[in-house]
Amino acid sequence: MQENSKPNNNNQNISDNTTTIIETDIGAKDGQDKCPKCGSTDISINPNSGKLRCNFCRHEFEPEKVEGMITDINQLQGQIIGSGAQDIAADTDDILTFKCNSCGAEVVIDTSEKTQARCHWCRNTLSVNQQIPNGSIPDVVLPFSIKKEDAKAEIEKFVGKRKFFAHPKFKEEFTTDNIMGVYFPYMVVDINAHSNLIGQAEHTTRQYTRKQGDRLVTYYDADLYNVEREFDITVEGLTVESSSDKLNKTSSDKTTNVINAIMPFDIENAVKWNANYLKGYTSEKRDTNIEQLKPLVDSQAKDIARFAANETLKEYDRGVAWTQEQLSIKGEQWKAAYLPVWLYSYQQVKGNKKVLHYVAVNARTKETMGSVPVHMTKLIGISILVEILGVLAMLFVDFDYNWLFLFLGFIYFFIMFSKYRNQSARHKYELETTKKIGNIRKVDKFIKHRNGLTNAKIRGANNKSLSTQEYGNQILEQLTDNNPLSDFLQDSINKSDE
Repeated sequence: MQENSKPNNNNQNISDNTTTIIETDIGAKDGQDKCPKCGSTDISINPNSGKLRCNFCRHEFEPEKVEGMITDINQLQGQIIGSGAQDIAADTDDILTFKCNSCGAEVVIDTSEKTQARCHWCRNTLSVNQQIPNGSIPDVVLPFSIKKEDAKAEIEKFVGKRKFFAHPKFKEEFTTDNIMGVYFPYMVVDINAHSNLIGQAEHTTRQYTRKQGDRLVTYYDADLYNVEREFDITVEGLTVESSSDKLNKTSSDKTTNVINAIMPFDIENAVKWNANYLKGYTSEKRDTNIEQLKPLVDSQAKDIARFAANETLKEYDRGVAWTQEQLSIKGEQWKAAYLPVWLYSYQQVKGNKKVLHYVAVNARTKETMGSVPVHMTKLIGISILVEILGVLAMLFVDFDYNWLFLFLGFIYFFIMFSKYRNQSARHKYELETTKKIGNIRKVDKFIKHRNGLTNAKIRGANNKSLSTQEYGNQILEQLTDNNPLSDFLQDSINKSDE
């Protein structure tokens, strides 16, 4: 274990500014990984058990767990980094040469593309297990447990529900025979922090309606409180992509957000990195460092703390408007990880533009999300038909809000396009990440009773909002860029913002 006493520029809000590097590849040997029973180097993973299996004698053996990392998150102080999560060295050579221990031949491995190779003379397998500073060797790996046949079935089911408006060329060319098992790079972060939130909240005491002209208006009476919540919080296994390509969830030429949406993974079952887990699969090395990911992690940690506080605020049914929020991080721990995904991709050509659509399956949970190319002519045509029917309904149906029928075609278009593209699909980290709060201090001070309110929520309610509207109206923004309904949709965005 190596300790660095230099100031930690990546984490200015950590109370203990020392950085400790944990060597997670201790005992790893580059070259040949041999079966402990027969000595064969032909080793692969058994997806049924998650164990490594010798393909010669069929012996299975348990994977190793990473040692040296902090398991009690409450004890985290300062910054702890797995050696596989250290900064990528820009001048690192990806081409490595290994000497085969069996026959003495030299074998070249391009670590930017793979971490294993067979000796061309004796056919023994050589692996890269010791970490090299180019981002290709993580601290931990989560093995595949979902078989290819099961992943194909999930993808076929997902696409099958979206065949009606799917582009004809896509339907003609769609096949799951070309799906690939891919290990994507992630950073897994554990956080020990203290949160303090101050604001105002409202509790409904009465709800009633009054007639104004020809319509009924809903009113609310509510009690207003000053509220404060202060607590310790631990966040375990916060997971973010460490590939800049996958971090760009608003890309116009790739539907990368659907890969984010299949999280979470069962990180607690990750094991020490071993190149044998990659046999039969492809991988992508990370190209980002902690310094680049730190603002995103800080933002998400603050969201997790805000949503965790909601468990202590259930009586405030009109919401909470936080005006002051502080998350002081006492300690955090970073691990680089490879996580398994079954991936189907399809390239759609739209004039001079190409769009790469993905359907992804979490290779641990079967969670599936994807994007299917839309036959816009068909969707717009049927949306117009629905709009015509809506106009007729508005003219002949006696209904207080029959003007809503005027938007029926636009609403239909939006719902269908959303179902096929899934632009707003994402990992709900604020709810799905493991967290615990303790040492809670509550302040609930009554201010006054308010009558005749017309808004259903307290103004400025943000206790169920993300700190950045990273995903807010993305699907609407994408729609307004490229279709004839843009004026209506832009109006919808503006009204929603109001």
